[in-house]
Amino acid sequence: MSKKLNHISKSSEKFLEKYLNTASPTGFESAGQKVWLDYVKPYIDTHIIDTYGSVVGVINPEAKYKVVIEAHADEISWFVHYITENGFIYLRRNGGSDHQIAPSKRVNIHTEKGLVKAVFGWPAIHTRRGGAKEESPKTDNIFLDCGCKNKKEVEALGIHVGCVVTYEDEFMILNKKYYVGRALDNRMGGFMIAEVARLLHENKVKLPFGLYITNAVQEEIGLRGAQMIAETIQPDVAIVTDVCHDTNTPMIKKIVEGDLSSGKGPVLTYGPAVQNNLLKFIINQAEKNKVDFQRLAASRSTGTDTDAFAYSNKGVASALISLPLRYMHTTVEMCSKDDVNSVIELIYKSLIALKNGQTFHYLK
Repeated sequence: MSKKLNHISKSSEKFLEKYLNTASPTGFESAGQKVWLDYVKPYIDTHIIDTYGSVVGVINPEAKYKVVIEAHADEISWFVHYITENGFIYLRRNGGSDHQIAPSKRVNIHTEKGLVKAVFGWPAIHTRRGGAKEESPKTDNIFLDCGCKNKKEVEALGIHVGCVVTYEDEFMILNKKYYVGRALDNRMGGFMIAEVARLLHENKVKLPFGLYITNAVQEEIGLRGAQMIAETIQPDVAIVTDVCHDTNTPMIKKIVEGDLSSGKGPVLTYGPAVQNNLLKFIINQAEKNKVDFQRLAASRSTGTDTDAFAYSNKGVASALISLPLRYMHTTVEMCSKDDVNSVIELIYKSLIALKNGQTFHYLK
């Protein structure tokens, strides 16, 4: 068993709460990105913001070799798609939003005038008399009610087709062991790479390579931000962090999803996009530093920004370190604090090992 780690300070946790509570929907990530950049600025030499809003904190930008540690900043959300004459609002997904959890949820509609509150309405149980044929929530029957009697009142609030909608559920700590909230996928990754930057700075680590701490946009709709920023940075190595499923909760088939559990450490993925030497290198660091880890096999792709980096720029040595997550794409996503600390530790120690003489040639 690994020793219990604690890299997260009280001020770090305050940043995490603010960061998670700041909406950052796909295509509209700027507010969350500002919170993130403000936090990492003391720990970096310079930064990059690209055309679509991916943000990169850079340490040692003049170095020949470039190493990326990366997460994605966007969260799932909805778009206003159709407003009825009676003032009800129908939606279209922005990313993989789960329609089955929507009824009775409170939301924020983002308009140029500011946030407008609304709720996902749903017929009362007394009125649903379908028996075995009772209708379930679907994308074409869930709707928002913002308290307006007609379309004109809705539009007067600044709501129009294309306005983005996010859930208002906020961060909490459960039983002193778990972080809970919406958008842990994958702002926990952004938090973890920011903490690595803080540790490097506070421990006065001088890196012989450039470190590009990358918080990319638009992962939830096809890894688009990572595709763009990979071309900008042109790195030699990319260590990506994202989330994967904790499969030890009810109703999940381990024979399909694998056997992974919160509290048992980071998950290292095997798959075509994962460069074998880099994966072996990270496993060696985990074993050397007594960081417990789990293993996952991907199929054609990892489904994460790892794929975008791996196949960019004639090929980039890439690996994926994942955080086990319960209830993904809901408003109560849940991860272990111990696992968060372990991911931070594993990335940090891997960078230290690179600093201490691991050759980039070996990783290729």
